[in-house]
Amino acid sequence: QVQLVESGGGLVQAGGSLILSCAASGSIFSINAMGWYRQAPGKERELVAAISSGGSTYYADSVKGRFTISRDNAKNTLYLQMNSLKPEDTAMYYCAASLIHTIVVVTTEEYDYWGQGTQVTVSS
Repeated sequence: QVQLVESGGGLVQAGGSLILSCAASGSIFSINAMGWYRQAPGKERELVAAISSGGSTYYADSVKGRFTISRDNAKNTLYLQMNSLKPEDTAMYYCAASLIHTIVVVTTEEYDYWGQGTQVTVSS
């Protein structure tokens, strides 16, 4: 079993920055690829960024150049640095972990564990 706990969300003005963290516990040795998703009210959950076990990354077009995903395996923590935030970034942000895949995972169904989410609200 793997537990994922997100933190770092909050209210920020447009143009501001936030750093989200996702702390993993449990069978952490089995975690490979990870990702950040978000879901706004009335919308489907969408992939924001993903990272392989080796550090390769993927970003949604909407966040390229503004968001950075990274992981610290020694601390069992996944990060999402979010800069130049826009009101349309407002959503619940979730981290996800895959036990099987070592490469970047962009398919929701391929993730095995999910956190409970942290709310990010960007005011205009």
